[in-house]
Amino acid sequence: MISIFISSVQKEFSDERRSIREFIHSDPLLKQFFHTFLFEDLPAADHRPDEIYLDEVNRCTIYLGIYGKHYGPEDAEGLSPTEREFDRATEQCKHRLIFVHGTDDAGRHDKMSALINNAAGQVIRRRFTDVSDLKTQVYAALVQYLSENGLLRHKPFEESICTGASIDDISPEKIAWFLSVSKKERKFPLRAGTPTERVLSHLNLLDGSLPTHAAVLLFGKNSHSFLPAAEIKCLSFRGTKIEKPIPSYQIFIGTLFDQVDDAADFVLSKLDRRVFPRDETPASDTGYEIPVPAIHEALVNAVVHRDYTSKAAVQVMVFADRIEVWNPGVLPSDLTPDSLKVEHPSIPRNPLIAHPLYLTHYIEKAGTGTLDMITYCREAGLPEPGFEQRGGQFVVTLWRDWLTESTMMNLGLSERQMKAIRFVKEKGRITNTEYQKVTEILKREASRDLKELVDKGIFEKPGSVTGKGTYYTLSKGATKGPKGPQ
Repeated sequence: MISIFISSVQKEFSDERRSIREFIHSDPLLKQFFHTFLFEDLPAADHRPDEIYLDEVNRCTIYLGIYGKHYGPEDAEGLSPTEREFDRATEQCKHRLIFVHGTDDAGRHDKMSALINNAAGQVIRRRFTDVSDLKTQVYAALVQYLSENGLLRHKPFEESICTGASIDDISPEKIAWFLSVSKKERKFPLRAGTPTERVLSHLNLLDGSLPTHAAVLLFGKNSHSFLPAAEIKCLSFRGTKIEKPIPSYQIFIGTLFDQVDDAADFVLSKLDRRVFPRDETPASDTGYEIPVPAIHEALVNAVVHRDYTSKAAVQVMVFADRIEVWNPGVLPSDLTPDSLKVEHPSIPRNPLIAHPLYLTHYIEKAGTGTLDMITYCREAGLPEPGFEQRGGQFVVTLWRDWLTESTMMNLGLSERQMKAIRFVKEKGRITNTEYQKVTEILKREASRDLKELVDKGIFEKPGSVTGKGTYYTLSKGATKGPKGPQ
């Protein structure tokens, strides 16, 4: 394994240090080659701290310096551990990577400014604004190290040159839009009017002077001509299965930003809107039956995590009871569908594509997307989203509140059955005893009504619960028929 020594003022960059270690140790590519050292991970020992960290610098292959405003505690000679570590790495001819926090040097300690200037005369340094930006810069630098040392036969797809494309195939309008939005949303350091080449270089989207696949996907004038599978297919169906004729079918191309926006508009056009009357004002709150942020998150996750070497497209299907978002690719080996429902590390398949989407606020903190979707749906009174690996496709399912008043009437339900459905929407479940109380009927009639609701695929009861503990919930796909994108 290639050892990386992470150097910084610990108190200033404690979160960044841990995030970089976690990122490197969880990324499918980087974890095969690299191991990191953090001084704070060492157990207590009867050794001088300076001896320990300098010994680790001696043993490492790569010195990774994160420099900010503070210089750190000084020894008898007026030098901080960070500067000692840099000097030792220089003496030992280590491969050095320097990342400087902030867009300018205002408020920086004089000695830290001097160290940065000293390092700048010897190695290439990169500036970063936040943890997400730092991860992207580190990823690009380490992949470049692997490539230059012959450890990678091929670059990752998003980093490789888009054959036949040149700077002329990048949209100046999209670059200008990106600079405006990213400056406002995430304080991106480059200003409006920055040349296209410099913007792409800063985002690590150039190979030499040529745009990479990621550059064309994000900012290309006509990305579909270079990458025809990079599109989103959107379909809507009247029922809960894939059935022809298909009422609505559209294919969206263009930049990834445009694809997400267009696909979101398609989905929203197929959903009902709710109106919530207010007691204190004539105005009303309106919202879609599925929270818009949950829909947006599912779409962005699909374009960020899909396998772009696949000939399949992202596919979005709107059914009467749910929305399914399919993207080509499989989860990293460290993750499972269940692990996406709890705190988990961010392991983006395409980090260089993810970063510009983060800078424009299309995604929030990496690793929270699935948790955000769960929260949005819970707060709207909807079932949790489903996360599944179906063969070579990863599927996110967002459930609709499809049992509207008109739908229930069309299903031929009795007034007491509809009353029970409203109860379950509010409470989440219902027992036979509760059904009797809500509808004011006897147990035999309640059992018959509940069985009919189960037979119609409206209610379901957990198979592991029997006897007095039996309860019923709204079905989440008793008619889930689809086998996959067609």
